[in-house]
Amino acid sequence: MRRVVYTTKAIESLHSRLRKIIKTRGHFPSNDAATKLLWLALRNITADWGRAAKEWRETINQSAVLYEERFTAPAQAGR
Repeated sequence: MRRVVYTTKAIESLHSRLRKIIKTRGHFPSNDAATKLLWLALRNITADWGRAAKEWRETINQSAVLYEERFTAPAQAGR
């Protein structure tokens, strides 16, 4: 459940991968070159993101059991 709910690991992973790509290049001839490299890196990194949603249904089910009161119908207005 934590793997799906907590996004810290995903953010740290993204930051780490971008830093690694920048570090291996050393310097860039222009800002456009750096921008293009980061854009290409983000495109490749986000291609893997479709797989993370597999556990979402399981997480919803576990949350419904643990926090049943939050998964009931919304309270009527005026109460």
